[in-house]
Amino acid sequence: MGGAFDLSGRVAVVVGATSGIGRALALGLAEAGADVVASGRRQALVDETAAAIEARGRRTIRHTCDVADASSLVGLRDACLAAFGAVDIAVAAAGITKRVPTLQMTETDWHSILDTNLSGTLRTYQVFAPSMIERRFGRLIGIGSLGSFLGLYEVAAYTASKAGVAGLTRALAVEWAPHNVTVNAIVPGVLKTDLNRVMLDGPRGQEFLMRTPMRRFANVDEIVGAAVYLASDAAGFVTGQMLAVDGGILASGVNQ
Repeated sequence: MGGAFDLSGRVAVVVGATSGIGRALALGLAEAGADVVASGRRQALVDETAAAIEARGRRTIRHTCDVADASSLVGLRDACLAAFGAVDIAVAAAGITKRVPTLQMTETDWHSILDTNLSGTLRTYQVFAPSMIERRFGRLIGIGSLGSFLGLYEVAAYTASKAGVAGLTRALAVEWAPHNVTVNAIVPGVLKTDLNRVMLDGPRGQEFLMRTPMRRFANVDEIVGAAVYLASDAAGFVTGQMLAVDGGILASGVNQ
């Protein structure tokens, strides 16, 4: 690939990498030259994604983890360090949502969504940042949402969690900048994933289309370039940013 966007020689870990955005980012980082460890809770999907990484000529290991369990993240980190010696890039891509009127939302659902989307991001960073700080190099990348900035309908927990990701991104960027560790997040526009496919196939999806200036949903592969950029030397002086890849929704200022 060559140039400032070349990730050859880098090692990336993507947590929540066996489906949707996380899988696309794992494969995209591999195509940009990185060796990539794609982790998630289900071994069969970890194995399948690892095979796809190897098919691109990159090294990987097969290791499951759960962002709700800090010890499993520690196990993943230790396995990566044993195999590769260092982790340069960590992507926190695990996420869940549930649409429900807020007055009917249970505390169990609230805590589950916050724990995965926000606390899971923090756990990932807490586990992978120390070795980056010690080496004075690291790229931490989270996944925000339009809900990081806009009020989304009947997904209060998800919206709160993604607003939290935005705040966490800025706070950790400031804290770890002196150590040459950058912390950024990608803000995808509306795209079909397993989380929202049913909703987007209905009237709500048509409303999102009308409010997206480009008048189409994103392709998951269109999110990859943002991750490659934020992981690369080209973004060495970029930290604390929420990089929107949204077809113009946030520019239009339309509340969803």
